[in-house]
Amino acid sequence: MEPMLSVKNLSVRFPTDDGMVAALNGMDLQLHRGETVGLVGESGSGKSVTSQAIMGLFKESKAEVSGQISFEGTDLLALGEDRMRAFRGKKIGMIFQDPLSAMHPFYTVGSQIGEAYRVHNTVSRKAAKQVAIDMLGRVGIPDPKNRANSYPHEFSGGMRQRAMIAMALVCEPELLIADEPTTALDVTVQAQILDLISGLQAETNSAVIFVTHDLGVVAQLCQRVVVMYGGQCVEQASVREIFTSPSHPYTRGLMASMPHLTGEDDRLTPIPGSPPALLDLPPGCIFADRCDVAALVPGNRCQTERPQLLSTGEHAARCHAHEMGLLPATIKAKA
Repeated sequence: MEPMLSVKNLSVRFPTDDGMVAALNGMDLQLHRGETVGLVGESGSGKSVTSQAIMGLFKESKAEVSGQISFEGTDLLALGEDRMRAFRGKKIGMIFQDPLSAMHPFYTVGSQIGEAYRVHNTVSRKAAKQVAIDMLGRVGIPDPKNRANSYPHEFSGGMRQRAMIAMALVCEPELLIADEPTTALDVTVQAQILDLISGLQAETNSAVIFVTHDLGVVAQLCQRVVVMYGGQCVEQASVREIFTSPSHPYTRGLMASMPHLTGEDDRLTPIPGSPPALLDLPPGCIFADRCDVAALVPGNRCQTERPQLLSTGEHAARCHAHEMGLLPATIKAKA
């Protein structure tokens, strides 16, 4: 089955006074209809940049974007801004991390959702407002007819996020990108937002890319996981395989840093060191300086040779030690 979205060797570089920042360096990703894929990794790993590149938000910027982003057979990187607008919102929707910044403070919530609908549908303002009211009701906002006349700052954090979801879904896109939509929300509201996204996805059979650093959210919502580090995909597999049989030292480090609900092991094991400077990436494995198994690989390969993303069935990892079968059995993930 052909994937709905295929990202191959995607690179994004930003010019700065100090040089080019390689925010993405050969990113690979595939997504099928109805599937939810989680993008995980620490801050600066390239998760949000991947989402913004798929949305075509760098087309009129100074960023250098190369590679391939294919959506249902259409190369999105080859489209001009005018044609990309036809995809953005209609075919691909996005829930931004901070709805208070993403929504205009001078216009009511209902008018903004209605305007998003009118961009892709020839309807009157009155009809668009009714669509916005109906959508606010679908995402669980009480008294949607009156709340449609409210401004973003008059909503609570959870209600703003629901309004942001309504705006992203009002045109029923085939692909929804959720960029850390539950950040800064309390756990009760977070659970409601996750249930809302899952329910709406089931109604429309849309595909979802869920960007997060919370592995608990990934376990609850996603079927497949893409682990990012230093602007690359270092591992991807099903949720079960990622949690029970991680094949990259970075993924194992993420699992080891998770707390246990059982209380059997109260000590967390942090990953030593710091992420690489994106201005000056090393020639070898980007994770080598923080890796506790790089010394096992002969010939100094981890410091001099960039590993490839190698697949074993549905499981892929970018690691010389994994490729050579050198990962020690003593390194275990916390399932």
